Amino acid sequence: MSVKRICVASQYLSAGAGGISRVARLSLRAAVDCGYAAHGLAAEDTRKSEDLPASVAVLDSNRLCFVLACQKAILANERMIYDFPGTARVHPGLLRRARPYAVWMHGLEVWEQLNARRLRKIAQASTLIANSHFTKTRARALHGAVFDKAQVCWLGTSEDEPGHIAKGRSAGPPIVLIVGRIEAERDKGHDALIDIWPIIVSAVPDARLVIIGNGSRTEAVRMAIGHSSVAMNIDLHGHVSESMLATFFESASVFAMPSHGEGFGLVYIEAMRHALPVIASTFDAGSEVNIDGQTGYNVDLARPDQLADRLVDLLRNRDKAASMGRKGLARWQSEFSYSRFRSRFEPILAKFMNE
Repeated sequence: MSVKRICVASQYLSAGAGGISRVARLSLRAAVDCGYAAHGLAAEDTRKSEDLPASVAVLDSNRLCFVLACQKAILANERMIYDFPGTARVHPGLLRRARPYAVWMHGLEVWEQLNARRLRKIAQASTLIANSHFTKTRARALHGAVFDKAQVCWLGTSEDEPGHIAKGRSAGPPIVLIVGRIEAERDKGHDALIDIWPIIVSAVPDARLVIIGNGSRTEAVRMAIGHSSVAMNIDLHGHVSESMLATFFESASVFAMPSHGEGFGLVYIEAMRHALPVIASTFDAGSEVNIDGQTGYNVDLARPDQLADRLVDLLRNRDKAASMGRKGLARWQSEFSYSRFRSRFEPILAKFMNE
């Protein structure tokens, strides 16, 4: 019997290109590990990734070449997995029954940003994969029963090994870390943390806020820091390498990203892998990943005092923070390692491949 073939078509398949790229990379790796002949098409990448277990064609932002490469894969009877509905637009409608395809859904792109064309591609997909129950439920509430068919598959990190945990973490200055794009349409909580930081410093004088990430609002965030009365206690580092990011996770005391719109939040589980307590919000899927009162806290963003109180609690009580971090690490091991992702993804993949 010939090996069944899969093509993962994505905007990016390079490391460090964002959350959707990470999911596409996980999908490609899991497909190979599950015994399928898999390869990738990367529409926007300019360089090949050498760290993936499958070949990847890099199309260097040439849309026509990407469309033709997808058509070639479809005509070769390969099953297509698209990284999000925007990429799925290249799938020819006339072939959708003869060539079933799968689409990942992540959050904003299937909530307020969903247009009619992308909705049609979702309706035509034979397999729809949601990264969380929250993403599926919100999409259905906004756009109807077309999302009933979505299968929920929690994500995972790309590792099965815990992150390195610095022995001196509890002895150094208390550090709150936030990692995320700084964009107007993706409020991840940067402003909220900067706004309350004078309260934090008044309670924990040596507390530091470390911000990793960049985006269209980077300068606005930089200005907000400059206007803060505790600007000396806030560090903005912009984009950093994967190895440098791991160093920041190792030295932090708490990971906080009180976001308004996470469909899952891969960075939460990365924090858990490094045994950090997590501060998420009750407004999105963060509360599905992070267990309030056990692996950290999920705060009501309508109550800024709650965010400040929870952070002060963890920064003053380092033993409590460490205990929550250990519980987060245990949750990562049981739910969010690469192996756990693959075990969830495999039956979805098998059903899709047999349609």
